[in-house]
Amino acid sequence: MGANVKKTESNSNTIRSILFAILGILCLVALINSLTFRKNLEEVPISDVIQRANDKNGNIKKISVTGSKLEITLKGEEVATQTSRKDGAGTLYEQGLINYCEGMTGAALENCQKDYPVIEYLEVTDVWGTVLDVALIIVPVGVIIYFFSRMMSQAAAINNQSMGFGKSRAQVYGADKKRVTFSDVAGNEAAKQDLEEIVDFLKNPRKYEKLGAKIPRGVLLAGDPGTGKTLMARAVAGEANVPFFSISGSEFAEMFVGVGASRVRDLFSKAKKNAPSIIFIDEIDAVAHKRDARGGAGREDEQTLNQILVEMDGFDNETGVIVMAATNRVDMLDKALLRPGRFDRHVNVTLPERKDRVEILNLHFKGKPVASGVDIEALAAKTAGSSGADLANIANEAAITAAREGHKEIANSDLTEAFERVAIGPERKSKVMTEEERKITAYHEAGHAIVGTALPDSDPVHKVTIIPRGSTGGVTWFLPPEDRSYKNIPELKAVLARAMGGRMAEKVIFGPEKITTGASSDLKHVAELAKEMVVEEGMGAKTRNLVFPDEEAGYYTISTGKPYSEKTAEVIDAEIAELSEEASKTAEKILRANLKPLEELAEELLKKESLDEKELEPILKNVRMPA
Repeated sequence: MGANVKKTESNSNTIRSILFAILGILCLVALINSLTFRKNLEEVPISDVIQRANDKNGNIKKISVTGSKLEITLKGEEVATQTSRKDGAGTLYEQGLINYCEGMTGAALENCQKDYPVIEYLEVTDVWGTVLDVALIIVPVGVIIYFFSRMMSQAAAINNQSMGFGKSRAQVYGADKKRVTFSDVAGNEAAKQDLEEIVDFLKNPRKYEKLGAKIPRGVLLAGDPGTGKTLMARAVAGEANVPFFSISGSEFAEMFVGVGASRVRDLFSKAKKNAPSIIFIDEIDAVAHKRDARGGAGREDEQTLNQILVEMDGFDNETGVIVMAATNRVDMLDKALLRPGRFDRHVNVTLPERKDRVEILNLHFKGKPVASGVDIEALAAKTAGSSGADLANIANEAAITAAREGHKEIANSDLTEAFERVAIGPERKSKVMTEEERKITAYHEAGHAIVGTALPDSDPVHKVTIIPRGSTGGVTWFLPPEDRSYKNIPELKAVLARAMGGRMAEKVIFGPEKITTGASSDLKHVAELAKEMVVEEGMGAKTRNLVFPDEEAGYYTISTGKPYSEKTAEVIDAEIAELSEEASKTAEKILRANLKPLEELAEELLKKESLDEKELEPILKNVRMPA
């Protein structure tokens, strides 16, 4: 294929050279013709012609103009040729004398001279006219050659592109690229330990071969988006100091069938030539999702997957090539890809814990001017559930906020603004709210805070604001005191109840007919969490310890189109409704028992718009849980 591309380029260059050679020959012929025409002519000054015309005794009888020629009729004998010069109006070239009576004598000569006077031709040639004549020949030919050459170049480009479809588009990170090591990856210590064996094998393969050990051919990095899977793979290559071929799963696909498989072959071929090396396929689920009977052997994605499977089967212990892949949807991958001998080692790259978040934040704030009083650990405590990419974004937004505010160093206020901007969106100070809307929002957010404070299983309130942020009219922020991997039923019910606190506060203060659409996002959150508790976690009262797989499980009932019957669907719906109703009743009871703190908090919000933990403490300390 490479030979065909080179041959096409060579043919195109040859044709282009021939065309320009023809153009050059035409230019040369036109120039020679112009110079040859003038070569034998002698210049005559126009002043001599004028003088001879004005001289009564001169030989000129008549002067007539034909095109660019002066036709001069002489009275008698041939006159001598004179030298000439050019003037500003043009150049006179003496072409010669025509004497039809040459050799005659006597009366015959006299009669001949009467009938055939001597005629002298003088041609006036304009230099720009000559240039125009030549241009009229060269320009059309040049234009034709230009467009023909351009068409040939475009055809060659299209041909080259089609020939290159089967080539891999992987980026290679070698010695000429910035080297990434495990020291550049903060947190994820468990994942690093799992990958250290891969690094050691690439460095010392003989140590494993002597003991008969086989290193995993494929390593699958699984985790949420932004957890650093790609960076972890590059760190493995950097620690082992081997070439790193990186490509996204979507880059295998193309409009032509068979291109993906061709690119897979080319990628593995390049990796083998540069062994020991690492192939990294990001978002592998784009080309390696589950195959089913609805597919077909001719589908492009299945051909690509099959080629990946074949190439991984063709590895042996001598190749020194390890395939790494990343995905956040392991459940979507084909089982043939996950069996031993292919991606037989799975590494979970999880969301960072608090100590990991401290390390990540310190890494991203390194090199930035940070004020001495900045508390990175407090920020790490707030960012539970954030990925490494989220933390990097917070650090960058903090620097941007400090620059916008004119600070020379990043202060705690910049960190807070950056965190809130990333978590829920920027403040919409331009949004104008009526006094009635501000009052409704204040009671709504106060209702969330009061209910959350009264419930013993709820997280503490971090901040309450009625300043619009992102798509919300206000925000009540609850932050857990520590990272938790599990939540029990009372804790989840507390989340449901405090989410209903805003709607119930509107009902208690303004009446059941005055509730607004401000609780739409809260109600959606309640419905989603209640469904998750019943369907996925087995926490329903009537369906305790039962879970129901979703539609992606691969089997359905005929009546409902879901993986459970109509009767079970009715039970699930009833369970979800019961949890939502219980949450609303709990919230309403708490608010009616704490009307005074509710009104105090709403009034304080109308005055200050935003209250943090310290400002909330004097009001919320009086909140109690009703019997």
